[in-house]
Amino acid sequence: MWNSERSQPNGGGSGSATKTLGMTSAISTAEPKPEDIQKTKELEKSLEPYNVFEAEEELNHRMEILAKLNTLVKQWVRDVSIAKNMPEAMAEKLGGKIYTFGSYRLGVHHKGADIDALCVAPRNIERADYFGSFFELLKQQPEVTECRAVEEAFVPVIKMNFDGIEIDLLFARLALKEIPDNFDLRDDILLKNLDQKSVRSLNGCRVTDEILRLVPNIDNFRLALRTIKLWAKRHGIYSNSLGYFGGVSWAMLVARTCQLYPNAVAATLVHKFFLVFSRWKWPQPVLLKQPDNVNLGFMVWDPRVNVQDRFHLMPIITPAYPQQNSTFNVSSSTRKVMLMEFNRGMQITDDIMMGKQMWEKLFEAPSFFYRYRHFIVLLVTSSNADDHLEWCGLVESKIRYLILNLERNQHINLAHVNPKCYEQHEQNAATTLSGADGKPNPFCSLWFIGLEFERSENLNVDLTESIQNFTDSVHKHAVHIKLLKDGMKIEARHVRRKQLTQYLDPNLLKRERKISDSYTQSSSAGGGNSNGSASPADAASRKRKSSDLATATISSPIAASSMGSNGSASKKRRNDSFDGTSNGSFCSTSSTTVGQTGDTQNTDANDSTTIADSNAATSQSTTATPSANISPASSANGGRDEGIAPSTPSEEQPSSAGMLDEENAFEASTTASNGNGSSNNGSDSTSGNNSNTTPAATASAEVACS
Repeated sequence: MWNSERSQPNGGGSGSATKTLGMTSAISTAEPKPEDIQKTKELEKSLEPYNVFEAEEELNHRMEILAKLNTLVKQWVRDVSIAKNMPEAMAEKLGGKIYTFGSYRLGVHHKGADIDALCVAPRNIERADYFGSFFELLKQQPEVTECRAVEEAFVPVIKMNFDGIEIDLLFARLALKEIPDNFDLRDDILLKNLDQKSVRSLNGCRVTDEILRLVPNIDNFRLALRTIKLWAKRHGIYSNSLGYFGGVSWAMLVARTCQLYPNAVAATLVHKFFLVFSRWKWPQPVLLKQPDNVNLGFMVWDPRVNVQDRFHLMPIITPAYPQQNSTFNVSSSTRKVMLMEFNRGMQITDDIMMGKQMWEKLFEAPSFFYRYRHFIVLLVTSSNADDHLEWCGLVESKIRYLILNLERNQHINLAHVNPKCYEQHEQNAATTLSGADGKPNPFCSLWFIGLEFERSENLNVDLTESIQNFTDSVHKHAVHIKLLKDGMKIEARHVRRKQLTQYLDPNLLKRERKISDSYTQSSSAGGGNSNGSASPADAASRKRKSSDLATATISSPIAASSMGSNGSASKKRRNDSFDGTSNGSFCSTSSTTVGQTGDTQNTDANDSTTIADSNAATSQSTTATPSANISPASSANGGRDEGIAPSTPSEEQPSSAGMLDEENAFEASTTASNGNGSSNNGSDSTSGNNSNTTPAATASAEVACS
């Protein structure tokens, strides 16, 4: 492994020299105190129930699988080369190698986690050989099950289960005659004359190795990263495809924290992680090192050159050439949700470090289904297990486009997608989409999107176009890649909180309700957020206090029997559906009306919702209040995120420029970005208000968050 010995001090002196790790000098080089070490021991113990550590036996099993796979690759390269008329003696020397990356390579994989791996082959092996003969060879192995090729993906991959371990295997063809066993992929010249798909495939390994090289203490980094990954998954903000941060992004944020506090133990690093990134001035990029000045013709992230890079909201730049933004999927809504969780994490870790809370508090999952009153539920159905696996994968990769469509609606403040995919509960099979025989499809998965509307009287929100554009996109892409099969359907429905019982396990909703109540109690006892914005628990508390002021008015011109199985107009399921496999028409128009009346504990009875059928056959209306705003932004400050304001300087504040040297690397680009006034809002950067602000001036504000 590579360690901090590669880092050089900023000055020639010995005692007071400050190490430069990554882009800047450290915020604090203080050694851990005894209480910090004790907190780290407590943290490690609190992680054990969550199976984030793997036993030695399981780790050896993974190594055996990778060794078998490596042998299989060498055999395949040899056989393909001989089939292409290469002399056998020469074919024996060609080699071929399996490299790992991601959580396994970083050493933070949990029990039962998959392995991200890369197959590297010499120049005489084509990509067609990989997805042809090698794919067939894998399927013939007795240990391999569920083997499928995703050749049309942005990064083509073969997915399989190898002796009980899920493996995602990428492919890269190097412009080399042979691939020796000790071959190092870090040399940038290796990328010369390679195709884009090979470069993207190599990027995973190159980035992972560079992260390990740039952290000062790998053991502390690993324990802190395990903690942050578990926290992110428990809080529903771990999914690159849905617009949150993925594994490599979380790893880079933790690595940056390690650079800023190089001698800190894991417990301190976790605390400082929330301190730094709850106040980070997004969209200033997070960089682990100065970008390499390599010119091999590949596009790198640089807003000065690439206009599209100026609209990235929370850029985290990979350290290996070609540098890319690992978080380009982040949307306005996912950004708000993550900033809120960063601020909440800051409050909790403050309490933990002061002894007011235990580490278990950090891993308590917040309530999602009692945070909002309006939801869009995506029902994805198929007729068999294999089709359903592929169909769900495609839909999940496209959900972020639905979020973007919803965000374009000026009346929607937030579209919060829950990354968890729920299976249709058996007692709710009646709500499943039916197949050609009229019976519910046996496989049905659900995604939920919580909606928060702006506060306004008589607000009419038409979701028809947003949903139809999404379903059209999924349908067309499925046809294009020849994935669409009989029984595959997708439907988007608008539902209210009380109607969730038609889709989810009642026991799950009861647990969510208890979580919501506990947040309300803790909020009442502890007050509001430190940044002055209301938390979901605060909003829930306000709802309950105003329950006596609300009244519900329900009217509908249609018969009760047509509204639902229970015959109640107030419980009618809004069936704003689109059948992606039929004629491509949106079945009903979703129009939501929100008013400024009082609220109740059962707010679904007060939701003012109007459904206009495409044939103008039916309509329904009730009275509702706006949902609580969970965004960390406040309308009083013009949408600026209070969570990224600098805090009061502490004793750890360095005399150097601190964290803002990241800004210097792309100073011109961020100035252009802030002046653009689109998705970045022109206010998230220090240069947004004054384009002449110097790096030295902004640095003092940034390092104040120590």
